[in-house]
Amino acid sequence: MRKQYINGDWCDAIDGAKWELQSPSTEEILDKVPFGNASDCRLAIAAANSAFKTWKNTTPYYRAEFLKKAANYMRENVEAFAQETALETGKPMLEARGEWQVSANLFEWYAEEGKRSYGRVIPSSRIDKRSMVIYQPMGVVGVITAWNFPAYNPARAVAAALAAGCTVVMRGSEFTPLSSFNIAKALHEAGIPKGVFNLINTEPVTSGAEMIENPLLKKISFTGSTRVGKILMDGASKTATKLSLELGGNAPVIIDKDVDVEVIAHQALVAKLRNCGQVCVSPQRFYVHSSIFDQFVAIVKEDISKLQTGINGGEIDFVGPLINKTQQNHSLAMLERAKCEGAIIHIGGEKAAKGFFVHPALIEAKQTQTFIKTEVFGPLMIVIPFETQEEVIEWANDTEYGLASYVFTNHLKNANFYAENLEFGMVGINEWAAHGTELPFVGIKSSGIGHESGAEGLKEYLEMKLISYGNM
Repeated sequence: MRKQYINGDWCDAIDGAKWELQSPSTEEILDKVPFGNASDCRLAIAAANSAFKTWKNTTPYYRAEFLKKAANYMRENVEAFAQETALETGKPMLEARGEWQVSANLFEWYAEEGKRSYGRVIPSSRIDKRSMVIYQPMGVVGVITAWNFPAYNPARAVAAALAAGCTVVMRGSEFTPLSSFNIAKALHEAGIPKGVFNLINTEPVTSGAEMIENPLLKKISFTGSTRVGKILMDGASKTATKLSLELGGNAPVIIDKDVDVEVIAHQALVAKLRNCGQVCVSPQRFYVHSSIFDQFVAIVKEDISKLQTGINGGEIDFVGPLINKTQQNHSLAMLERAKCEGAIIHIGGEKAAKGFFVHPALIEAKQTQTFIKTEVFGPLMIVIPFETQEEVIEWANDTEYGLASYVFTNHLKNANFYAENLEFGMVGINEWAAHGTELPFVGIKSSGIGHESGAEGLKEYLEMKLISYGNM
């Protein structure tokens, strides 16, 4: 079904409006899908609020059955779902399949973790007093997610919120509605009760304002840009709507002189180009020790020369397109800024005649060049030589963002120094995936508020309540 899903029914936008879904690979129109506004959002919130009155009183064991069934449905349909994700994002099928498999894992994991929303009994300082803490679901949760991982991003929040006993109104990106529809389909086929999960595909500004201003909605989980996150914070300050924000990043990678430079160089490019660089935790600034810098650059340059951009969907994986013209122009503008500031473009940066492609580029920069402070979110790999640990830590931390960071070294002492001094919510030591279903996804500074994934992700949708008895 390529429609909105409100109160258990598949429906068009209230005013009948449509969104033309454009292929980022060919620029052709793939489909016309419902495109609502604040009225659709309001209707979905009302349905979710009505359903919450019953859903909150169910047991986590009951809720788990729906989440497990949804996870199984995703696994059974992973190929078809991945095809549609690849079609609307341009990402390789290998990545699209993996995204749906992880999304299914999240639903299954929270089905089990919901059973562990433990409270505690607190020993009192008074003999006649008994006190305990319990956790209860917040209420209706709005989930607003980005286009770069249209299955994985919402799965983290939706699965956790439903497991906690909340009801959900999800707004996926209008650039990737097919993946959103498939999440709704999985929950519908799982038999989720009416109104517990609702999906809208709507105009972002008016529906976002409706979520902030509607008193029935208690929290918004948002994945997207720091700019929009700050707009939501401004609005929430007036309504006391709670927020979880997973925002932008500018991840540094510190590559010490003791590593196997050939292995790391090959891996670095692969990590950089995942989803064409459109990843919030994407490695962006590669700080490579000066003693191995030239060798690292030569290997990456050679690897880039062998890459091909192209349309994904089959078994051959190409470097895919950026999601839309705006993102393509952003990457091209960053390249121009780099050139104007004196950076060296070793290879790449060419724009395709058709589709939103930019050939991967290798940029040699200096810490003093200001373009490196902007989040890339594209296939641009920035390399900077460094000399000392103290120098590179200062450079790595010189950003408003604090999401992911990476270190590659064969010395435990060095690894510990970097890990303790990097000002980021996540530090990957000798790995490119410093996250996981069972692990907290942590952003600090301008990279976010709250947590996704892991046990911490469940707590985001639970309210703590103290119950205290006197005169016992």
